[in-house]
Amino acid sequence: MVSATQVESGRGPIRLGMVGGGQGAFIGAVHRMAARLDGEFSLIAGALSSDPERAKASAAELGLDPARSYGSFAEMAKAEAARPDGIEAVSIVTPNHVHYPAAKAFLEAGIHVICDKPLTSTLAEARKLARVAAKSGRLFVLTHNYTGYPMIRQAREMVRSGKLGDIRVVQAEYPQDWLTTKVEDTGAKQAVWRTDPKQSGAGGAIGDIGTHAYNLARFVTGLELEQLSADLTAFVPGRLLDDNAHVMLRFRGGAKGMLWASQVAPGNENALKLRVYGTRGGIEWAQEDPNYLWYTPFGEPKRLITRAGAGAGEAAGRVSRIPPGHPEGYLEGFANIYAEAARAIRAAREKGGKPPKGVLFPTIDDGVEGIAFVEACVKSSKKNGAWTSL
Repeated sequence: MVSATQVESGRGPIRLGMVGGGQGAFIGAVHRMAARLDGEFSLIAGALSSDPERAKASAAELGLDPARSYGSFAEMAKAEAARPDGIEAVSIVTPNHVHYPAAKAFLEAGIHVICDKPLTSTLAEARKLARVAAKSGRLFVLTHNYTGYPMIRQAREMVRSGKLGDIRVVQAEYPQDWLTTKVEDTGAKQAVWRTDPKQSGAGGAIGDIGTHAYNLARFVTGLELEQLSADLTAFVPGRLLDDNAHVMLRFRGGAKGMLWASQVAPGNENALKLRVYGTRGGIEWAQEDPNYLWYTPFGEPKRLITRAGAGAGEAAGRVSRIPPGHPEGYLEGFANIYAEAARAIRAAREKGGKPPKGVLFPTIDDGVEGIAFVEACVKSSKKNGAWTSL
């Protein structure tokens, strides 16, 4: 519990609410673990399900005050904004189609938003939400969690310091196999909404995991996408959204890229990978072995940089928690985004306060670009892979 003294003084954990993430929801539990890891947040309110009974049962399981278990996000935003001890931030962990109305309600209520990706279902909604966020003056954090991995921070710093020279080639891939059959017909909750255009939006695999691969490539390289050519396919008969995507990329300045996202690739569980090659060297990183980054200066032997060992710099060190040889991964990556959000929220408690130097997290602008990427892919694919600008 957060005491009245802590509320008045601005001390203590950040008061957090959650929309979605009730019984049977995978990503909600991940967000709760990430928010707890560093002791920066205290979950005190929620609208955990669109089903009021499930919402109440979920809140009881989490030990929430029944008076702060709400039947809708609209009710929650209004009630919490009116309380002197109301939530300071909300985590939105619903299917994609709820992101826009929920985030809008909390921003307009003066509450910071931490939202799962992708930002919204459509580009029009994403742009409207960006305007709402700017007008509100509140923080908007998008949980592209892979940007929180220490070796991704290391890779980003190496590119920016010129160790790779001028970037020529970027290859990002994200294959999975869990939708190889028509799992959605079994009623599996995660498959049902991800393959439903009314809940997921226009993109299937490209929106669900392709946005992660694209965001990672942009985050590490800093390159701006100029055009893309996409081939989206629904291989499983009767599936309404793509389950495989091949995308060619043209970046400003001349660099070229390729992106592959698939949820019908047997033998792949969560095989996100990034390779970047420049005039002076190259780097390779794999999410399933995340504590290692391969670096090859041109003409020299390949070198292994470890998360907390020799070769890793300050960028990796500031988001590492434990000594070398102890793996950090998915949950810690999420937790790093929450920790960065906490630093920014604490700074915002002081009027005009700015986050400490080095605080870094995906913003609403990254979210808008991600949706623009998805819509450009869909448009290109419908035109038989025609080169399309964002």
